[in-house]
Amino acid sequence: MSSLPEVQKHAHGAMQKAIENTRHEFTTIRSGKANPSLLEGIRVDAYGQQLPLNQVASLSAPEPRLLTVQPWDRSLMGAVEKAIQASDLGLNPANDGAIIRVPLPPLTEERRKELVKVVHKLAEEGRIAIRHARTEALAQIKKLEHVSDDEKKRGEKDVQKGHDDAIKQVDGLVKGKEQEIMEV
Repeated sequence: MSSLPEVQKHAHGAMQKAIENTRHEFTTIRSGKANPSLLEGIRVDAYGQQLPLNQVASLSAPEPRLLTVQPWDRSLMGAVEKAIQASDLGLNPANDGAIIRVPLPPLTEERRKELVKVVHKLAEEGRIAIRHARTEALAQIKKLEHVSDDEKKRGEKDVQKGHDDAIKQVDGLVKGKEQEIMEV
């Protein structure tokens, strides 16, 4: 990195990436509503290797409390069903030969609180990534040559403002996900 705008652009990009990653992580956490991304982390034994579920089947949420999984190759029905049962999501799939239905049981109060803790942990990881991007950018700004002290100060303020905005966005995501989880 050689110029102040490049350092700032890189820092803002890294912060955006952290926000997007946090947003994606939140989609894998179960709330009251069915969301196909809930099953994305599941890996299936298919064709002699471990494949992500979304690469061997289509996932959909036709109802608020039901997910459907339709393997493209019917010979994988058993493997897909087994993989869903083995996941730590606590789901019981029902296989009717053509499609696998995955009903989502209502969340208990205790489980909701556990999920909120997980959300806060993931959010903190996002905040750490954002702070790391800021720290890295500030260190690079200090090392820049042929840049006046006033410009460096402006650059540092810009990076700090980006940091503050990114943290606010993560806090907003947490609030929204928390409400979604606690909604009965």
